[in-house]
Amino acid sequence: MAKKIVTPGETIVEGMDYLPGDGTYRSGPEIRAEILGLADIRDRLVKVIPLSGRYMPKRDDPVIAIVTGVRYNMWELDINSPYDAMMLAGEATDRFIDLRKEKLSKYFSVGDALICKIIRVDETMSVFVTAKGPGLRKITDGKIIEVEPSKIPRIIGKNASMIKMIKEYTGVKMFVGQNGRIWLDGGNQELAVKVIREIEKKAHTDGLTDTIKEILEKEGEKHGEA
Repeated sequence: MAKKIVTPGETIVEGMDYLPGDGTYRSGPEIRAEILGLADIRDRLVKVIPLSGRYMPKRDDPVIAIVTGVRYNMWELDINSPYDAMMLAGEATDRFIDLRKEKLSKYFSVGDALICKIIRVDETMSVFVTAKGPGLRKITDGKIIEVEPSKIPRIIGKNASMIKMIKEYTGVKMFVGQNGRIWLDGGNQELAVKVIREIEKKAHTDGLTDTIKEILEKEGEKHGEA
């Protein structure tokens, strides 16, 4: 069932059988939204998932997804968003998958991390992704960190300038998902994470590029990588 966007004070459900959860409150027999967000009703528990700061999926966005379920003909994925995503069997690989003979868990199983791309977001906010295309794949090495999705443009920088600088000074391989997940492998990952956290913390400030370059030069020299 698609989640509905609700505003503060809006009635989500009515009835004493329901229980108010995070982001909601009871007013007589009604449970109302306390914040702007997505109404989520599971069993009898009603809550609102805040929209502020959350990743809202868009077509063609590169993301890092985590497999949360495997069905007969598709995978269910967590994309660090109020909305889950799905990947149909035909979007996993260029080769044909015969669902009569193969189980999808042979390719990706629960807990696997995938570099993929959003190919469709419909009117009910059902999200579909693909793992076919240049650079799209299962992640088998390195580490994944999470940042505020709203800070991703600053971490990437104009014309990817910030990422290029981080790679140059640390020697890491990086993939930055629009959903706030970043994959790092090789090189000085500790320094890369340090400057990413610094960018996240000071994304609103002027002169950030110079600040980050200064940290990279100092630490890079210390580690013999500049």
